[in-house]
Amino acid sequence: MFQKLYDKTLRWSRHRHATRYLGFVSFADSSFFPITPLVMLVPMVLAQRDKAFRFAFLTTIMSALGAILGYGIGYFLFEMISPWLQTTHYWNDYLAAKIEVDKWGIWAVLIGGFLPIPYKIFTITAGSLNMALLPFLLVSTLGRGGRFFFVAFLLKFGGAKFETKLRDYINKIGWFCVVLIVIGLGTYQFLKS
Repeated sequence: MFQKLYDKTLRWSRHRHATRYLGFVSFADSSFFPITPLVMLVPMVLAQRDKAFRFAFLTTIMSALGAILGYGIGYFLFEMISPWLQTTHYWNDYLAAKIEVDKWGIWAVLIGGFLPIPYKIFTITAGSLNMALLPFLLVSTLGRGGRFFFVAFLLKFGGAKFETKLRDYINKIGWFCVVLIVIGLGTYQFLKS
């Protein structure tokens, strides 16, 4: 099932309505869809580098709006979807995200927005934990925007050669940024106390 969705998303990136599809995938990824918008963003940026930041902006805004839907699912429907969620591979991810959100609060959502993991886990978790909506929306926009603009920037100036390198190193880059953020937060907490 996921392979078919993945292949379909790749076809969408070449379609004349690709921008609309990118908006939809970006929205849905933050709440229920299993395919990342990077699958469309990367080939679209490579095909039209002059529109790289426009595509990244669209992806960020639609992802943030989708995060509101994910938050709403967690806030209003979590009791209803919880039995189903427990039968999926997402349940352990939800439990891990819940621990991180309980411990780090909004910072966990910010980092989750940048990481190469399903962001819907963090949006639904934030809603189920009744996180304040406006700060949640702000960090969703910052985290997702950071990720999408970073990729668009690298592809715009690195081109097709860089795209193959990006696939090899994106997880390492993401985790490196997380380590920097955690060190920064730890330093802040240490200096604050």
